[in-house]
Amino acid sequence: MPDFAPGTAREDATRDAYVIGFDIGSTAVKAGLFTLGGTVVDHWSRAYPTLRPGPGRVEQDPQHWLDGVRDAIDGLLVGRDPGRVVAVGLCSQVNTDVFVDAAGTPLAPAIVWQDVRAAREAQALDATITPAEKQAWWGAEMPIGASHALAKMMWFRKHHPDLWPRVAHVLSPKDYCLLKLTGQAVADPIASFGQVGLDLAYIAPLIARVEGAAERLPPLKFFTDIAGEMQLGSHPRRVPVTVGTMDAWGNLFGCGVFSPGQGMYVSGTSEILALAGAERIGAPGVVTFATVNGLVVNAGPTQSGADSLRWWSGTAGIEPGAVADLAARADRDGRPILFLPHLEGERAPLWDADIRGAFIGLDSRSGGPDFALAVLEGVALSARHLFQSLTKAAGYRPDRLLYGGGGARSDLWSQIRADCLGVALHRFAYQDVGCLGAAIIAAVGVGAFSTLEEAVPAMTSVERVFEPDPKRLKRYDRMFDAYCKTIDALRPLGIIDTDAQPAETAS
Repeated sequence: MPDFAPGTAREDATRDAYVIGFDIGSTAVKAGLFTLGGTVVDHWSRAYPTLRPGPGRVEQDPQHWLDGVRDAIDGLLVGRDPGRVVAVGLCSQVNTDVFVDAAGTPLAPAIVWQDVRAAREAQALDATITPAEKQAWWGAEMPIGASHALAKMMWFRKHHPDLWPRVAHVLSPKDYCLLKLTGQAVADPIASFGQVGLDLAYIAPLIARVEGAAERLPPLKFFTDIAGEMQLGSHPRRVPVTVGTMDAWGNLFGCGVFSPGQGMYVSGTSEILALAGAERIGAPGVVTFATVNGLVVNAGPTQSGADSLRWWSGTAGIEPGAVADLAARADRDGRPILFLPHLEGERAPLWDADIRGAFIGLDSRSGGPDFALAVLEGVALSARHLFQSLTKAAGYRPDRLLYGGGGARSDLWSQIRADCLGVALHRFAYQDVGCLGAAIIAAVGVGAFSTLEEAVPAMTSVERVFEPDPKRLKRYDRMFDAYCKTIDALRPLGIIDTDAQPAETAS
């Protein structure tokens, strides 16, 4: 491995070095091979199935994550010199947890962040926490949701009493892969935000309320720290791999955010928005992370972004890529259909596992193009709902957002989002920004750059800007007002058929 001096990534001695970045996402493993100047040498991705074995249940097989990482490395290095790879970085979906034994073997399928089986346990745990404790621990009165790792531990202990004593670690997807690749059980404090306080340490009084949790949480290291070394797929070469972090922060760096006053919008399975500031203000429904290097990140994930498109394409019997084409045939200035994309509840800013989706405003003329447009617009409205809370939490409203993710590939959907939010979207040349962010973290971790503030602008670039249309913004102002009123009207209904709620059984 080259002996990097800090900040010398653009020197001749390191010009030929590669870094590999992984995003272990909700639908696929994605990987990119990058130079230290941010050039995309190659890209690799593989989708894996998400199982829905019952109401409120969403699961994945952790082996698919690991196989994807190993196969991606082999694919990226075909015809290339493995000796040029100097580091590997990982980020992943967060609030997806796998329970493993002492050998690192999963004891059950991973419980995905969309899963709401632990809703009752989450409510019970949340009831033990006072508003003062929440303010002290997180700087905001954030609720404990069904995706919280501690709630899942409570559920697992109750429904799998035979397996619970064998659980050695409860790990996120990236941390599971780190364990299998390096032999080290480790997590980072950002991805562990629900269990970690403003001091970037585990919240002992909270964790003590869940019997057996403390000894099953992995030790914490900073995301640019080296977790260990991993083998490059089938190649014998071993390279350092950084601890990495959650997808939202990988996206943050991959989108070019590194200083206060910048904002991010990443469209994936869910919509993730973030605003970076220098002071801690906070607002209900928004996650305000612990301060890192003087940066206060206010962020939130919705529950369903491109997942709404996936659902609608399956329902309509068309390919996901055809939804935007169908929507383009609709009249964007006509009477709209309002879509609430709450297919599995909603996360930020509502944090309500029971709220459900709806189409509002149908008439006899409503057709396929109108429904397709409604889905795209409904997702944009949910992002605006979150953006409204983020501006309160950050104390400012930006005139642009740095923009990427798989859902950003559609020009029509990108323009709809810009029009709906009323801000310019600066789309990045490489849209799988989580991979790039993970690679940036790895480059800093091995000393190719001295700081993230140096690495981020050196490795990112904007490809296109989507400016908001003021006339369309007025239309979306009216639609957003109706969107909020519809939520208020329908929210008390929750899940109408109570028999369809997740059964409290071990199966």
